[in-house]
Parts: sequence; C-alpha cells; structure tokens
Amino acid sequence: TSPSPRSPSNGSSRKLSVEEMYLADTGGQYLDGTTDITRTVHWGVPTSLQKEAYTRVLMGNIDLARLVFPPNTAGGTVESFARRALWEVGLNYGHGTGHGIGNFLSVHEWPVGFQANNVPLTAGMFTSIEPGYYRDGEFGIRIEDVALVVEVQTEHHSGDKPFLTFEVVSLVPYDRNLIDLSLLSPEQIRYLNTYYETIRARVGPELQRQRLEEEYGWLQRSTEP
Repeated sequence: TSPSPRSPSNGSSRKLSVEEMYLADTGGQYLDGTTDITRTVHWGVPTSLQKEAYTRVLMGNIDLARLVFPPNTAGGTVESFARRALWEVGLNYGHGTGHGIGNFLSVHEWPVGFQANNVPLTAGMFTSIEPGYYRDGEFGIRIEDVALVVEVQTEHHSGDKPFLTFEVVSLVPYDRNLIDLSLLSPEQIRYLNTYYETIRARVGPELQRQRLEEEYGWLQRSTEP
C-alpha cells in the first residue's frame, strides 16, 4: 500500500530551509489533559506579506482571547473577533476558529466551538482559538492556543450571572521574528507582555528544575517584554 499523504516518504519529504515559514501543529494526550497547540515560525527573513499576515493572525488570536462577553453567548456570535484584523485588509481563512478539547478524550470534541451550531460558552469549557492565513503553494500560518472559559469581574453588572472571558492555558511564546509591532494596539502589546510573564513564571522554574539550560535561555529570550 502507498503511504497516506500525511506520512513522510522518500518521495515526498524535503529538507527545511531557513528561508520559508514552518507551521507546527502539535499535541499530546496526557492523563491530566490534552494539548493542541500550533505555532508558525520563520528562521530567516520573512517577506512583508508574511510578517503582516502573521501579525494579523496573532491580533485575531489576542482579540478573541481577551474578549469579555455575557453568559450564554454562542461561540458563533464572537467568532468574527478572530477574523477582524484579517478582514480589514481583505484576508481570511477557510476553517473554523476553534473546537472543544476533551480531557484525555477526543482532541476535536463536540459540541464546544465557534461555529453557528455549537453550544453557548460556559465557564469550565476548554476550546482552541486558532485563526490562520494560507497562500496556496507559498506559505501557511496558524496560531492555535488552548483556552479555558472563565468568569470575569466587570465594572458593572447586568443580570445575575457574571460575564465570561478566556484564560489561555497553553504556554508557548509566539515568533518575535514575524511580529510587526507597529500594527499592534497598546492593549494587544500589554496582553502579550502579561502572557509572556505567565510563561516565564510557570515554565521557567520547571526548565531549571530539569536543568534544561539551553531551553531556559531560549525561553527567556523568547519572552522578553
């Protein structure tokens, strides 16, 4: 039998170059949880389009992750926050913005998510947030995080239930080489810096405990303010 398209083979594999983007969709099944994290990197000099597209995908990821919304809001109602920065310049992506993630179960777990037929978001749900942009034959970008729906304190109250937001629980830095800071708002930059502080505080000590000095150095460089 011939290998499936997702399997590497001598005929289809090729060497990676530092002059191209590399998208890594990663994940693992663990007894205490399931991960589904995508990062896109460029080890050389990205084009202006690659840098802008990546930054706008990141802006969409941040805008949805920091959104505050009322209880019983359907995912489909807030999905466009992940696309707005792309839509502004005529870009888009052709897949869903996120899906429920089971605890040691299915990685794509129904019925949580951001499509029209998903259930309303409630505290305690885990969902991915994964906007992207793809240019056929050239490059692909996706930034995927795992987020927990949590209650949030708001200045005012309407109704008897608290409003909701997301807490991103995947702790992996974004590629600094691809971020155009001039496109980000002060709020988005503040969000990034807070996220990087969280990564340092939670992951840094574990890398030191395991004496992973090279990895710890990379983490510190990757989470500079």
